[in-house]
Amino acid sequence: MAKGTKKTRTVKKKAAAATTATAASRAAPRTAYVNARLIDPASGLDAPGSLLSEDGLIADFGSGLFADGAPENAETIDCRGRVLAPGLVDMRVRLRDPGHEHREATVSAAAGGITTIIVLPDTDPVIDSVALVEFIGRRAGEAGLINIYPMAALTQGLEGKEITEMGLMSEAGAVAFGDGVSSIDDSLVMRRALSYASSFGLLIVQRPEDNSLASDGVMNEGEIATRLGLAGIPNAAETICLERDIRLLELTGGRYHASLLSTADSVDVVRRAKARGLNVTCDTAPPYFALNEIAVGDYRTFARLSPPLRCEEDRRAVVEGIEDGTIDAIVSDHAPHHQDSKRQPFAQAESGAVGLETLLAVALDLTRESSLSLSGMLGKVTCVPADILGLDIGRLRKGAAADLVIFDADAPWKIDADQLLSKSKNTPFDGKLAQGRVVRSVISGHIVFHASDLDT
Repeated sequence: MAKGTKKTRTVKKKAAAATTATAASRAAPRTAYVNARLIDPASGLDAPGSLLSEDGLIADFGSGLFADGAPENAETIDCRGRVLAPGLVDMRVRLRDPGHEHREATVSAAAGGITTIIVLPDTDPVIDSVALVEFIGRRAGEAGLINIYPMAALTQGLEGKEITEMGLMSEAGAVAFGDGVSSIDDSLVMRRALSYASSFGLLIVQRPEDNSLASDGVMNEGEIATRLGLAGIPNAAETICLERDIRLLELTGGRYHASLLSTADSVDVVRRAKARGLNVTCDTAPPYFALNEIAVGDYRTFARLSPPLRCEEDRRAVVEGIEDGTIDAIVSDHAPHHQDSKRQPFAQAESGAVGLETLLAVALDLTRESSLSLSGMLGKVTCVPADILGLDIGRLRKGAAADLVIFDADAPWKIDADQLLSKSKNTPFDGKLAQGRVVRSVISGHIVFHASDLDT
């Protein structure tokens, strides 16, 4: 077993480099991207310019590049003033089956401008051993389109009882540890996990929810749930679990990430924890800043999510948390379901939604409806999640892998579930008028998605 934070982090960097190198080993064309709006949230760059990729890496970029014209021996792509940024990093994706869902997920992610995804451990079988971590790595290489990293289980079998061999799985390539959609109920287990992880500098990820309070609830507790005759989940179910974890974090000095914050109280808990200097980060997903419980309508199962959509006051608080930096990252929380599992009475329908192809478009609304800048928003889906995970990706840098996204921030479109590349169509944003579409996604210099209808 590895000893010490430094060694574990070095292993992680090697694993990241190996994944990128695999993609880059294919003969990547020498490509000049011209007439782009270069945005790199990590450095604060936001200016017109060009970028050159060579052998799968970023060779050069900047405002003065190609002042005398693009090189003749390079393929030239005219970005036509569109944004060229680092490819998106999505740190919360469910694949369920580690074998059969990889290809579909990578195609869907590429269409959404996402070049790196973190797979949750609640696959079948559960990612709770070195062998399963390595299996995910092999499958990722076979899928080929995008970079895939595993989040390994925090407890054996996701049962919340015995912690896993986190040190060994970190060496094998796991970038974080959590129980996926399950929360750790046992406070002693969580304390032990945080303490163990702190010895190795490992990241613990929890989707906070007190399971006894959530119980058989299926939507947000309140007037609408009462009117619909549905069992509700109180805000306190999320906040109580989060408060407990923060207290345990104070005892252990570990690294803790709260995923899918959905309530005003939870945002405030994290805000106060950060003010006390605790090593805590958090994320949320587009439904929690773009929708509220009204989207449930008359038992609309595509709006059955976990955590549930909250009230408008909570939605506004999540937006404020994103604006002021309390909420560090935005994730898709991609959870594909077969249509039969959603075409059920609301209480029996599966919870969750697909989100890879709509992540960027819905997040772009924040730049129009809040004080968040375009660069600030992009940081929450590129360099910030990469930094949280300890991965050297999500930024424009000479010598880095040419993992890029080109998108038109002003292109209008209507989200149509039937047109999504994902076989699963369970999106709560079906019919939403959006503004901002991905034109190209690039992995290690190779174009893996091209919206030809936007290149006219």
